[in-house]
Amino acid sequence: MEKIFTPFNKNGLQLKNHIIMAPMTRARAINNIPNELMATYYGQRSEAGLIVTEATAISADALGYTRIPAIYTDAQIEGWKLITDRVHQNGSKIFLQIVHSGRIGHTDNLPVGARLVGVSDIQAAGQVYTDTLALQDFSKPEALTTTEIQQVAGDFVNAARNAIQAGFDGIELHAANGYLMEQFLHPLINNRTDHYGGSIENRSRFIVEVATRISAAIGKSRVGIRFSPYSTLNDLAEYSKQEVHATYIHLAEKLNDIGLGYIHLALNPAADPATYQAIREIYKGNIIYCNGLNLQSAEQILQEQKADLVGFGRHFIANPDLVSRWQKNIHLQQAAVDSYFSPDSKGYIDYPLLN
Repeated sequence: MEKIFTPFNKNGLQLKNHIIMAPMTRARAINNIPNELMATYYGQRSEAGLIVTEATAISADALGYTRIPAIYTDAQIEGWKLITDRVHQNGSKIFLQIVHSGRIGHTDNLPVGARLVGVSDIQAAGQVYTDTLALQDFSKPEALTTTEIQQVAGDFVNAARNAIQAGFDGIELHAANGYLMEQFLHPLINNRTDHYGGSIENRSRFIVEVATRISAAIGKSRVGIRFSPYSTLNDLAEYSKQEVHATYIHLAEKLNDIGLGYIHLALNPAADPATYQAIREIYKGNIIYCNGLNLQSAEQILQEQKADLVGFGRHFIANPDLVSRWQKNIHLQQAAVDSYFSPDSKGYIDYPLLN
């Protein structure tokens, strides 16, 4: 039997297989509240050993996109309980990915009184969908003050506590794809002159502080983090590969000292493979590889011990029973791209199951 289908038990994480359902925004949370439709969606896909949910806003200011779920109100916590209960009934684990979108968003996607904020006031190039105005340019962010950064860190901690209250097995910090945490890391976006800007140590400080505080609040084995080294998503300009490498080596060292449960790496064909290898050598927790994998490449990664677990995103969209299909060597269905972010059940929970 392939290793990918066997149970996993390492560093405090016990799963029925080595397969992760990767986080994917699906935009079905009307009024930012998780619902029964979402419970059906995640329940259908609970053949995965671990599900990492779509990015979930930690506060009203963090809501960069329309109809994304959040975790800062009682109603949102109750909505998530529907989902965690459904996934646990099928013997899977589920982590909540928590995010602050930072400068990636539009003010029309924010509730009344909320602000679009970022590590700096540098506006991102590009557009975002709004239900009210269709596609719009990203709004110009307000730069967070040093005091406000501490408030945002507190919002992350509260979101993690709320996740445990909602029945999650843990949380994943979204430090990838150009959102607020990665905005802190990026030297061409972070132009701060306080102790959160300048050097690699300073630009990494926010992530390290949040990871430390959440680990103390809910337990370090319940905390993971997702990185996307060398990514150019959401107007991330390329910068020195040597500096990218040094940044993630520094983070791997700091997160290893904290004892974080896992690092989740979004693989990039343009990356320097030495960065992934160095993270693996430095960091003693679990490593997840994700992005562009198929069954064969994922199995090879596990056999070569490059990573402990492997994640799949788009395969799970059209194949809720992905694990069974692979085990039975049955062809995979193709996803309807035009329904990725629509608000209803079409292209969400209506893909046929084998049984």
